Amino acid sequence: MKKIDVLRKKYPFFVYKNYSWKFLNGSLKISFDFETKPSIYPVRKNGKGLIGFKIPPEFSNGVNFKPEITIENVNPELVERLGKSVLNNLVFNLGLIEVLSYWKATCSPEILIEAGFLNKEQIKWWKDLIMNGMGQFFYENKIDFTQPNFIKILSKKEEKKTPYSEILKDRILLSVGGGKDSIVTLEILSSFAFKGSGRTKSSFAKASADKKEIKCFSLNPTENAKQIINVSGCKNPILVKREINPKLLELNRQGFLNGHTPISAYFAFLSVLTAVLFDYKYIAFSNERSSNEGNLKYLGKTINHQYSKRFDFEKKFRNYSKRYLARNVEYFSFLRPLYEIQIAKLFSRYPKYFKAFLSCNEAYKTYSGTKKPTKKWCGNCSKCLFAFAVLYPFIGEKIVKVFGRNLFENKGLLPIMQELIGERRFKPFECVGTKKESLVAFYLSLRNFKQKGGSKLPFLLNYFEREILPKYPSLEKESKKIMSSFDKKHNLPPHLMNILLSAIK
Repeated sequence: MKKIDVLRKKYPFFVYKNYSWKFLNGSLKISFDFETKPSIYPVRKNGKGLIGFKIPPEFSNGVNFKPEITIENVNPELVERLGKSVLNNLVFNLGLIEVLSYWKATCSPEILIEAGFLNKEQIKWWKDLIMNGMGQFFYENKIDFTQPNFIKILSKKEEKKTPYSEILKDRILLSVGGGKDSIVTLEILSSFAFKGSGRTKSSFAKASADKKEIKCFSLNPTENAKQIINVSGCKNPILVKREINPKLLELNRQGFLNGHTPISAYFAFLSVLTAVLFDYKYIAFSNERSSNEGNLKYLGKTINHQYSKRFDFEKKFRNYSKRYLARNVEYFSFLRPLYEIQIAKLFSRYPKYFKAFLSCNEAYKTYSGTKKPTKKWCGNCSKCLFAFAVLYPFIGEKIVKVFGRNLFENKGLLPIMQELIGERRFKPFECVGTKKESLVAFYLSLRNFKQKGGSKLPFLLNYFEREILPKYPSLEKESKKIMSSFDKKHNLPPHLMNILLSAIK
């Protein structure tokens, strides 16, 4: 019996029991109550007992999870402005996206919502997010999620929740992480739109931006994210701490199911709660056009590591938010019209961040608490190689100082380069660009190296010139097309779209 079959039979129900919130030491502390409910029947096969994955005795009676989230520096008067019913609704919905991180351990066939009410349309929306947003998890655990009645979502408690309908202040809440994309968004918007920044603004910018105030917010900010916020001069950022329940980490170590969840969807729900709490109309993320491309096909479905960064999800979430969360919040991605390599070119304008940014996911992985994070570029993953390749054409050898080595010299990265450009297997499960722009990145890197008078080509660029370039004779034309593109599929308010157009021109 496969592990997935054992777990689904042993734990047929995952229950979202309740949520709570309170003010503690100047912060809003939120907690959720989840539970896996075991079956009353033993898991057997052919009368011979359990075969395959063995349930550890301490988890045989189910598991109760109580994850917590803390939003710092929340004034209780803000809640009085909203009303308890509004805050209850926002917290309840945040709990729904939190469910996925715990449900995945057992992949229970039924999710029971006891903490609040979901209508048929909402249930359909959440099932759609699970089917698409958990695609990588299904693929890597070899789960057939296409089988009939793979998952049911049941809502027992009928209670009408109130979406927030009041007008919010005309200002921007900006999500800041440790990578280059949020830096570009922060710099462009603050250069053109930050109230009282003291920076020189063009007359166009003054007219289009209306001097909107910008506030940074960050979830579990890493040292790099804090450094970026500090370098930017963004004052009094909104910081959020999310604590994973230790029981989940223990389940991971015991061999229960684990894998990727749609973290950008989590950011979306958290950002709406935060925007309403602090009175911000606009929520600006830095998801790019490149995220629309999937990684591979599995059971007839396209699997996309970046599903909840896609424009398709952005549209669906905007509709859900306006109907069920906050009618006047405008959630969008500022960099949606651009490819990753275009963003890299913009980032090259801001050398003050070169030592601060860090987008290698290996840097902060703890592998369920079994190791300490390195907090530096690993230099061996697809994210590192892609970041190196898209930045090299615009900052040259300076990127070597950032990584501490020239990744183009690493022969061991050849298979990863082949995956990035579509010559091997499938595009890596990382936040990397499209296969076509990866080709352009290596092409422009090769051109940059030659223009700077380099003598001996690094290994990867030498391989690219010999084995790849002859297959793609139109890369010069493709590079110009990609570097000048501006996708019309976006949700940018007109005045912010004009700011982005001004920045890239």
